[in-house]
Amino acid sequence: MTPLHAPLAQYAERLHRAAGDTHHVASPLGAWLLLALTGPAATGQARSALAEALGVDPDDAAAAARALLAAPHPMVAAATALWERTPFEELAEWRAALPAYTERGPLPDQAALDAWARERTGGLIERFPVDAAPETLLVLASALATRVSWADPFEVAPGTELGAGSVWAGRLRQVLRTPPVGHRCWVSVTDRAGDVAVHVAPARVDDDGAGMLVVSVAAAPDVPAGAVLAAAWNLAGAAATVPDGPVPGRRSLFELPLGESPLWTVREEPTRTFARDGREERATAVLPCWAARSRHDLTAPGFGFDAAAGALGELLGLVEPPFAAAQSTVARFGRYGFEAAAVTAFGMVAGLPPEGVARIADLRFGHPYAVVAVATDAAGGPWHGLPVYSAWVADPEDVPADEAG
Repeated sequence: MTPLHAPLAQYAERLHRAAGDTHHVASPLGAWLLLALTGPAATGQARSALAEALGVDPDDAAAAARALLAAPHPMVAAATALWERTPFEELAEWRAALPAYTERGPLPDQAALDAWARERTGGLIERFPVDAAPETLLVLASALATRVSWADPFEVAPGTELGAGSVWAGRLRQVLRTPPVGHRCWVSVTDRAGDVAVHVAPARVDDDGAGMLVVSVAAAPDVPAGAVLAAAWNLAGAAATVPDGPVPGRRSLFELPLGESPLWTVREEPTRTFARDGREERATAVLPCWAARSRHDLTAPGFGFDAAAGALGELLGLVEPPFAAAQSTVARFGRYGFEAAAVTAFGMVAGLPPEGVARIADLRFGHPYAVVAVATDAAGGPWHGLPVYSAWVADPEDVPADEAG
């Protein structure tokens, strides 16, 4: 996993905890990146509070943010901007240390901020998450956007395949089924969520080896959303780090009882296999399409923007300046691909073998579950293994008519 994985996971837990178990999507990375850019401005108590929120030293966080923004991942369009009502001389040193590609300029009106959000996210987000009021001194913003096609698109299955115990089975006419090759499915045991069903859909990799994995993780229905999301973050990092080998915690299907459960059906059938012990394992998955649009208020102390406001306010000679901090996020998971975007803003103001047996698991994502999208890079760049978006899926959608054929 990347060095940023642990601090990002901690930040994600706070962000998703605030959102609760309602249907939502977020980009902890988008908020963390923005917060990291304020790090070099902080001293004293504000610096300590920023370090706690970021999970790392503020200068190290700022250096990591600069490295990510200097070499954007091909599948994650990234932008940052600083707009000021007037170019404050007191912020000159901090402003000069911002990443070279951070846009700078006078504070625009709301229509221009909305246009910036649309342009930087390919139209996925239409409105900037904070308002530019007449009293706003400055606005610092980040935007992340992703549109990827699956390397191997899903097949379509009847909604009833989510299982008799799923409340979604009677509501959805069609869902997605893993294709014969390309996707990865398994069962893992986790510390916080127990046994979970895991599905990994890889995006089509570009010529330089950059890609993205979208990892879905479902636990027993009574496991809290926070625990499932935490397990999903760990499993997403492991899936990117170990693309072909066994992921830590993976369970043999021969360890599971045969029959039905809320998460899977395990069955056996005769097969021909070259497996040394004559026992072969295979897994498939069915899961719904989903889309989410969320707005997150980031003004609570745990998100660190109060400390950021304090740090910049101190430079400007302001005591406890009012501030706004919010994130707008959107995502869609469908038969042919995945798209997501987040704008975060902070404003002050693949001959017959011997016979054997195969144990097969049909994994079902038939109740609320977690999803984490993680960037990959065969060259091992700073984005490799970095989770970019995460979601709690509690309100799925039917397969759209134009994708059901």
